[in-house]
Amino acid sequence: MTTKNTLEIKNLYAGIPAKKIIKNFSLKVNSGEIHVIMGRNGCGKSTLLNVLMGHPKYKTEKGSVLLNKKNILKLSTNEKACEGLFMSFQHPIEIPGVPLTTFLRTAKNTITKKHSSPSDFLKEIKSYAKLLKMTDAEIERSINHGLSGGEKKKSEILQMAILKPKFALLDEIDSGLDIDALKAVASTIKEIFKKTKMGLLIITHYQRILNYITPDFVHIMDDGKIIKSGKETLAHELEKHGYDKYISKK
Repeated sequence: MTTKNTLEIKNLYAGIPAKKIIKNFSLKVNSGEIHVIMGRNGCGKSTLLNVLMGHPKYKTEKGSVLLNKKNILKLSTNEKACEGLFMSFQHPIEIPGVPLTTFLRTAKNTITKKHSSPSDFLKEIKSYAKLLKMTDAEIERSINHGLSGGEKKKSEILQMAILKPKFALLDEIDSGLDIDALKAVASTIKEIFKKTKMGLLIITHYQRILNYITPDFVHIMDDGKIIKSGKETLAHELEKHGYDKYISKK
């Protein structure tokens, strides 16, 4: 029986020293749910995920982030990862000299507190790489080194597949992908979601990834908080009418 997990963000205020970006943000995500946040550039979507994951650039003024009722807000990023939180980056960085396979096997062993044999691990990583249409050369490189933007996004999802977090935060995972790469990424996300029943929080500007992944909830974000929530149809309405219908002009 799948364990039910909850990630609850309560009355969160955060930003950089000169600017408050996240303002009274609240949201609850359960395991087995897919939530999508959409909004205009600069509304705080990516900042929210960075705050949740503990990026040192951002400071939290007040609020809480509860993973299974434990406040993880002040934990270090690696401690949050061990608690079951994962984030894919909008702009993944290259880490020359750190092989992806070595990094992932070490991370998995640390999180699960189990030792996976190199042969079993290689079999697992290659099975997901095949779903993502990644070559052996891509997974044998240092992390993201020499990869295109789309290849980096595939690598992010490969990491999610191996680490199997309780909750995954996906920051514009669809940006920079051609149609074939988008289909591969989306199908792999669905396969992992089906197997693990993790909770997903997806940030996107466009409805196109939702042609392949059906969300349970869609939220519109503006000025650091959610201003409207709905089902999948809300994303279609946004595609048709834009944000003006929902965001008041200041």
